[in-house]
Amino acid sequence: MLLQRNFLSLALAAGALSLASCNKGAGDFAKTQSGIEYKIFKNEGGKYSGREVAATGDATYKARMGKILALNVEYRTYKDSILFNSRKQQGLPMRIELQDVKIKGGIEEAIAMLQPGDSAIFRFNVDTIFAKSFKQPVPPFMKDKAATDKKAPSFMTMYVKAEKLQTRDEATADQQKQMEEQQKKMMAYAETQLKKDDVILQSYIQKNNLVAKKDPSGIYYVVTKPGTGAVPKQGQTVSVLYKGTLLDGKVFDSSEKMGNKPIDFPLGVGQVIPGWDKGIALLNKGTKATLLIPSSLAYGQRGAGADIPADAPLRFDVELVDVK
Repeated sequence: MLLQRNFLSLALAAGALSLASCNKGAGDFAKTQSGIEYKIFKNEGGKYSGREVAATGDATYKARMGKILALNVEYRTYKDSILFNSRKQQGLPMRIELQDVKIKGGIEEAIAMLQPGDSAIFRFNVDTIFAKSFKQPVPPFMKDKAATDKKAPSFMTMYVKAEKLQTRDEATADQQKQMEEQQKKMMAYAETQLKKDDVILQSYIQKNNLVAKKDPSGIYYVVTKPGTGAVPKQGQTVSVLYKGTLLDGKVFDSSEKMGNKPIDFPLGVGQVIPGWDKGIALLNKGTKATLLIPSSLAYGQRGAGADIPADAPLRFDVELVDVK
């Protein structure tokens, strides 16, 4: 998506920029009239130096309005836990259309202070920013403080590197080019990782004395109870009971956690991981089976949350309950 204005909502829905070179001798935070604390560093020939903004705002901002700013962003909680990192979680910079700042004290005003090439650290009082920018209560984890520091205000910290300023046409072309380059890198990485995963899965099969078949996609599957119904076709809705584990046996998700209710989804249209779209299509209605899925057909090099590491092959014990 080219234009992304609500940074924090994106970060919270998803769940580090290295500024060490900028922080040497940085001193205290400056503060805007609206209460944003900040440190901004301008890049001059590869060397960074501090830059303050006038109390009334950056006088040059009007000349940038209507253009697209590409930037990398990281959000951290009061206790320095990372909420979101655009480099790691998107692989591409965020792109923001710069518009008139209507809400002071929030993320829009902070971004308006940046010029291309700047690196910055912004610190927001969470009570203020949630009230002003998001019109909702502060999530409890954003206010998690040490017992000895209950009275201190909670902050959200935002690290930013402003990359470049572009017209809409320039930004669209640049984004398309970067997406194509990223796709090529991801495909090359997945091909290499698939070979590594295959060795791991074969070792797992041998160690656990499984009689498994291999699908051309790289999935291994073991039918533990044959079904007698039809094999689902692409686009049909299937109902599946499941338990997902890492190869060390750690359970990360299951139908049991959802009240033993099967999950329904249309097969082969990308609503689930590729390993499920391919693996469930191999089974008859009523079949119970074990699917061993390489990481490239699961959650890849990014993993999923705290439970599924990067490049993790997965095991799913499934039952194809129904085909609709």
